[in-house]
Amino acid sequence: MIQVTLCWSLGPRHVQEFKLSVPEGSTVETVCDLGIAHWLEVSPVADPVSLSSLKFQQPGIWGKKVPWTQTVKADDRIELYRPLKVDPKVARRQRFKRQGKGRTGLFANRKSGSAAGY
Repeated sequence: MIQVTLCWSLGPRHVQEFKLSVPEGSTVETVCDLGIAHWLEVSPVADPVSLSSLKFQQPGIWGKKVPWTQTVKADDRIELYRPLKVDPKVARRQRFKRQGKGRTGLFANRKSGSAAGY
């Protein structure tokens, strides 16, 4: 048996993390199934419908995407990633437009009479 950690988030700022003992040679998919079953046993308020959506998320180990068939090693951290709702580039552009270019980044503390960015 090896120890692994399974992490997922069904919503922003709500992360679930479990340490599990799994047999050697287990795949990411089997670890996910064991983790969901464990969470349903432990938490009386767990919603089986929302937990079933975890199977549609992208898995990763230590921040790198992997296939569901990837075997896990001792002390791996298996993470299930939610799909992005907004493209990060678009979100940054909107944030910059809302804040205005005069108060952010290199332009925040500009001395009078100096060139932009200094």
